[in-house]
Amino acid sequence: MVYTSGRKTYANLMKYIKLSTSFNFGEVVSVIIASVILPFLPETPIQLLVEGLLYDFGQLTLPFDNVDEEDLRKPRKFNINSLKNFMLFMGPVSSIFDIIVFAILLLVFKLHDAPTFQTIWFSYSIVSNLLGMHIIRTAKIPFIESNAHKFVYFSSILLAIIGVIIPFTWLGKLIGLVNIPFEFMPIIIFIPILYCFVAMIAKKIYIKKYGEWI
Repeated sequence: MVYTSGRKTYANLMKYIKLSTSFNFGEVVSVIIASVILPFLPETPIQLLVEGLLYDFGQLTLPFDNVDEEDLRKPRKFNINSLKNFMLFMGPVSSIFDIIVFAILLLVFKLHDAPTFQTIWFSYSIVSNLLGMHIIRTAKIPFIESNAHKFVYFSSILLAIIGVIIPFTWLGKLIGLVNIPFEFMPIIIFIPILYCFVAMIAKKIYIKKYGEWI
């Protein structure tokens, strides 16, 4: 039991570390690209801080998460190369979808209003990262082959809803967000789902290449 508890703690710790490093790396790449192609910041510093705080709250439930049996069979050591490979492989996957969102807003909707653009990416990023957490937390197919702890599910759903609602509140106005026009809601809802399917394919490729996940 002691060994199993230690291995579970380590597995959940690695979920948090790999999730944070890959998403943060991907977001940095996205911000750099957006800063080059946009005449305004894709998000203001305070918006990035609030966004990060929200999905960090979701990640704080990972210590309670269930761990797949395969991850408990033998002890493992921390490997910095494994972390680097994961960050450099999965981070750009999320960046690709950020760029898709930018392209849709700029080329399809011809959106050049900075507050509206920032608000859409703010809510999209929160929903996308919280959904992506379920892809990264297991080497298996989430929701089907591997279920998260109820705390992880609850926080993900609650914080995703909060991420969409905040722009309509006084807090949203305080940090420069605006009401999201209804026609942009599919971007916030459906592109994160598409990201999850692509991330699962990327996960299979990664496991085949490196022989590991978490």
